[in-house]
Parts: sequence; structure tokens; C-alpha cells
Amino acid sequence: MHHHVMLALVGIGMLSLASQWLAWRFRIPAILFLLASGLVLGPATGLLNPNELFGDLLFPFISLSVAVILFEGSLTLKFEEIRGHGKVVRNLITVGVVVTWLTIAVFTHYIIGTNWQLAFLFGSIMTVTGPTVIMPMLQAVRPNQNIANILRWEGILIDPVGAILAVLTFTVILASQASTTAGEILGLLLTLVGGGLLVGGGAGYLWGLALRSNWIPRYLQNVATLLIVFAVYALADVIENESGLLAVTVMGVWLANTPRLHTEDILDFKESLSILLVSGLFILLAARVDFEQLRAVGFPALLVMLGIQFIARPLKVFICSIGSKLTWQERLTIAWIGPRGIIAAAISAVFALRLEAQGASDASLLVPLTFVVIVGTVVLQSLTARPLARLLKVALPEPEGVLIVGANPMTAALAETLHEAGFSVVVSHSNWDGLRAARMAGITTFYGNPMSDHADRTMDLAGIGKLFAMSRNTDYNHLACAYFSGEFGRQNVYALPVAIDAAESTGGKHAPTRSFRGRRLFDQDVSLSKMLSLLSQGATIKTTLITDTFSYEDYLARAQGTRIPLTAWNQKGQLTAFRPELDWQPSDGWTVASLALDSVQDSQGRTRNATIDIEKYGI
Repeated sequence: MHHHVMLALVGIGMLSLASQWLAWRFRIPAILFLLASGLVLGPATGLLNPNELFGDLLFPFISLSVAVILFEGSLTLKFEEIRGHGKVVRNLITVGVVVTWLTIAVFTHYIIGTNWQLAFLFGSIMTVTGPTVIMPMLQAVRPNQNIANILRWEGILIDPVGAILAVLTFTVILASQASTTAGEILGLLLTLVGGGLLVGGGAGYLWGLALRSNWIPRYLQNVATLLIVFAVYALADVIENESGLLAVTVMGVWLANTPRLHTEDILDFKESLSILLVSGLFILLAARVDFEQLRAVGFPALLVMLGIQFIARPLKVFICSIGSKLTWQERLTIAWIGPRGIIAAAISAVFALRLEAQGASDASLLVPLTFVVIVGTVVLQSLTARPLARLLKVALPEPEGVLIVGANPMTAALAETLHEAGFSVVVSHSNWDGLRAARMAGITTFYGNPMSDHADRTMDLAGIGKLFAMSRNTDYNHLACAYFSGEFGRQNVYALPVAIDAAESTGGKHAPTRSFRGRRLFDQDVSLSKMLSLLSQGATIKTTLITDTFSYEDYLARAQGTRIPLTAWNQKGQLTAFRPELDWQPSDGWTVASLALDSVQDSQGRTRNATIDIEKYGI
């Protein structure tokens, strides 16, 4: 028996890993693969029966997993970010949530035939989209920046807002079932909400104080926070049943808005946790689905999904965008993209189990109805969003913009040149002061590690298709190339060596394997140290237009010894980086950007012509 249990647990873990990998490979939400795996293992073949596998531990496992999902989602709800992302985003996560909630509740009641309580509960669950389904879709669709920013921030911020609404709705339902008079209902509701607020707020304050005061060593903070979340959920549930989910959500919001408290490391922990815990949860949830229940909701559930897609979502977007500068094409695209994901599936499972235990009518329909909407919206929108964006002319062409890793005078000068040429540019660095030059030039910057999970959620890569790793840390550059090769393709990641040395040129014991390296950026004898030295000598980046009367050969003849070719672009928006193996020359209509050192001043202040001394600056 124990061998069966062990194999089942290992199998769930391996399927979780495979689903996450497939999602990364094909850039579609992982939830589709996770749910498909569960349906095949559970109702389709009978190989996995979560009730038999976990027994009495199933409900606590699902509840604690949902607590983690809600806590980590609420950690992204920073009030200052709501204020900083425009009227449309604020409307979508406030007025828009109410519009969606009420509209879906009406559809559910009249189409499915459920009672009003379950209809409002389902409507509250369906208000949530979430970054786990939005981000892969945005990568595939590549809409313009207006659309991408609104959808991304709506997905990030609506997670905790919708979760709080769902928990409060569920609390009202439980209070109405446990009481007979309005006074009793109100009293129980206040007790449930008050218990969640008190425990969650108190835990958020105390744990934030502990983290800010460095009472917890850094290596324990992630695991300790996870265990504290479990403890807060359990404590709130013991004090008053059903208040645990509200407590962990309040705790996360409190920590997210605590001054001088950095939660990035805790959020980064989500990636590993999702593979080990959350991914397995969805396989288990799908394995518990009964095909008879799916057939019971059948066509009416499909009608509800279509109502959400064609009525509820467009109504929400058009109401929330009144008075904005969005074009009708942009509004229509935003209205089309709103898939449901992890939060909806997890919360519906917990609520269904609770309601079924109390004998609530129609509670068994909650999970299959949720699954139909999740699969329907994700599949429909994944297949049609990109063609629709192209038809409406709001999709970006193949991305030619550049993510530059590293902040120094050379990256600032190159970023400004590309920005002025009309390319999207993002400069990333972990030092705020180092980004000052790029910020002053009006260039988009990302303060932090571009390879963090926080960057996955918040760094705007719309229009970005290339990486220039140009930091002063060689290993960091190689790591960035390895990380972004999956995002941009190995042919579009470049690294500039910090210095010319034997290890770099011969592949010595200090050089990383070639599978981790990007393409060599610029010419073979060029390094970051050399370029910084030239900049200190008065070098600048200059651009030259290649024409039919001034060819690239003419440019090379005139620039020999005084210029280092860096990049070239044409009027169609195509961008090419010069590199040693590049067997191509710019033709008529291309512009070449190069580092030019046409003259220097000697020690007595006299200006003289200069050439770039390769031997002198090659180290």
C-alpha cells in the first residue's frame, strides 16, 4: 500500500514539473496542462483518487495550499501601485469587480438555475484573472504598451481584491445558513470578519516588525514566513470557523504596505513553491471532478462562459474606460482578454468542500462550473487573442527592442541612442543611483534583478526582443544570457566581456560552458573596460546613414581606427548588433551607430586627431 502512495505522490510531482515545463515551452498558462493531467489521471482512467490517497488530510492540504496562494497574491497589493497605474486600472479593480460580480451572478442564477447565494458566490470567484494566466498570454499576443500595462497590472492587483470579495461573500452565505434572524446573521458576519481582520492584521504587524528588525536570519525568512502563514490560517479558523482565508489575505496586504519592508525575496520563493505545492493541488482538484457533474452543467455552463466572454468582460471594460484616451481597438482587445486561473480554481474547491459538508444545495456544481469557465476562457482567448490584436492593428511587430543588463556610462549612452532611434529599451540594474543617467534620459529602467520572480511579474518587456548583457560582472552577464535565451531565443542574447583575457578567448577553466554564453557583442577586440576608457577620453556614440552614394565600404574606409561599430537599424525597425561572426553589411537605408573617438585633448589642452589604440585599451 505504501508503495502505491509513494508512486502516486512522485507521479503528481513529476506531472507538475512536466506541466510547468510545457507551459514555459509553448507560452500558454500552466493551468491547462495541470487540469488536463488531473482529468486524465482521475475521472478518465481512475488511476488517481485523491480522497483515498489523502483521506482526512485532503481538506487540510487543499485549505493550506489555498492559504498560501491568497497570501502570496495579497503580497502584490500595494496601495501606492494602484494609485500609480492610471484611472482605468483603478476602475477595473474597483467598479469593474462589482460589475463583473453582479453580471455573472445573474447569468448563473438564470442559466444554470442555482439559488442566489451560490450564484453570488460563483460571481465573486469569477472576478479574478491573475498574473499566472495573463502573463503567458501577453507574451504570445504582444499587444501595444497601453494594453499590456493595463492587463498586466489588472491581473496582479485583482488577485487579492477578488479573493477578499469571494471570502466575504462566502462568509455571508455561511452566516445566513447558521442563523435565522438578520441580527444573528449580522453578528456572525461581524465575528467572522472581525476575527480574520484581527488575527491577520496582528500577524502582519508582528511579522513585519520581526522582518524589519532582522530578528529572523535571512536564510530562514522564506520558510519561516510560509509556516507563519499556516499558523495564522489555523489560528483564525480555530477562533472562528471560515475566517482563516480572510486572515492570511489581510496579513499579506499588511506586509505589502509596511514601510521599509522588502518582500521581494518572499515573493521569489513562489516559483519553487508553485511547482512543489500549488501545481500538485490543481492535479488533485481536477482528479476529483466527476464527469457526471460536468455533464450536469454541460451546455448551460458553456452559455455562462460565453456570457462572461461576450457580455460581462466587455461591459466591465467599457464602463471602466469611460473618459480614458484608449482607442476603441484597444478597449476591444482588453475586453477580449480576461482568462480565469489559479485563484478561481483553488477557492472554488475549498468553498465547495465546505458547503457540501454543510449540505448546501447545488454546492457540487461549483467546481465543474469553475473548470468549464477556466478551460473555456483560456483556450478561446489563447487561440484568438493574437489574430484579433493583429486585425485591430494593436499588436506589436516582432520585438526588436533591447533589455540592457548593467548600468554604466556605456550602457547609458547606448540606451539613449537606441531610444532616440525609436526602439523600446529597458535598462536593468540593482543599484538605484546607477540608473540615474538612464532615468534622466527618459529611458525605462528596472531597479532589481531582471531574473527574479518579481521581475517576471512586474518588468515590462513589451517590444523587447534582445538582451545586451553589459554589466561589470562577467558571471552575471552569462547568467542573464542563459536565463533570457528561453525568452528571446539564443540567437538574440548577447554578452560583452568585461575585459579581454586568456580565459575568455581560449575557453579556460574560468569560462562558462558555451551553452550558458550569449553571442559575443561587438567586435572580437572590444570589451567593456576598453569602451569605458574611450568614453573617458571623450568618445561619443555617433550615427551614420548608409546610402547609395555613401556605402558601408566608404564608411569603413573613413572610420578606420576611429570608430567601433555597435548596432545598425533600418527604417522598417529591424535592429542588428555587430559581432565577430556577422557575415552581413548594412545597405542603403541602414543607420550605423558607432563609438567614435575623433579627437582628444593632450595634457596642455590642445586638440589632436586620435585613433583607437587596440593594444592600449584591449585589457
